[in-house]
Amino acid sequence: MHTHETSTTFARIGRTNADFAAAIAAGDAATAVAETYTREARILPPGTPMLTGRVAITAYWQAAIDQLGVTGVTMESMDLQPVGEQVVEVGRATLTVGRGTQVLTGKYMVLWKVEDGRWRWDVDCWNLDG
Repeated sequence: MHTHETSTTFARIGRTNADFAAAIAAGDAATAVAETYTREARILPPGTPMLTGRVAITAYWQAAIDQLGVTGVTMESMDLQPVGEQVVEVGRATLTVGRGTQVLTGKYMVLWKVEDGRWRWDVDCWNLDG
């Protein structure tokens, strides 16, 4: 990627992450997943088998929202590296859960790719700090 193309890509990635975080915090897993993940995306959640595709990923996130009582999410990119036609992102996330009574921190790694003209998450892996 050229410098201008890279900065534009990174700005789009930041907006997508912010939109995902806002949708999850609002309890709307369907919008979060439809707007963020590729059609055949894979998630690698801690302590759970890999899940593939938007239907399974939506069910996972909606259950997590409901069970954890998620009310807030922030995501911070720590490193973005173009790799061929994809981008690897390493970042930190904070979730406010328990209907606002507890904060969980963690880290994530996302493999981004373009699908339907938009940068989307193709592989999403994360775990909590403690």
